[in-house]
Amino acid sequence: QVQLVESGGGSVQAGGSLRLSCAASGYSVRVNCMGWFRQAPGKEREGVAAICLGGGNIYYDDSVKGRFTISRDLAENTVYLQMNSLKPEDTAMFYCAAGAPVVFWKTRTKYIYWGQGTQVTVSA
Repeated sequence: QVQLVESGGGSVQAGGSLRLSCAASGYSVRVNCMGWFRQAPGKEREGVAAICLGGGNIYYDDSVKGRFTISRDLAENTVYLQMNSLKPEDTAMFYCAAGAPVVFWKTRTKYIYWGQGTQVTVSA
């Protein structure tokens, strides 16, 4: 049984930092893509970053380039999202996802497994 468990969300002021973790069980983070998505109230879930094929391919949405860093610990089978210089518009529920092919790293429907989400709130 595959489980993805996110942690690390919270409330910060603009300019602050948070580090999200996604611990995977029953699924190897080496396989295909592990992605981070976010969903703000009233908006669609959007791809933020992905790390694919064990780390050989890393992708970011333009809105987070230079501020967010995705990484993985193969020994811990965990993927991280370091978020710096947070903005109020980053406020959302963040989800970890697994299983999309590389070319579909940003396509929500191509991911097979999802975590329960962790809330990130950034105040001005």
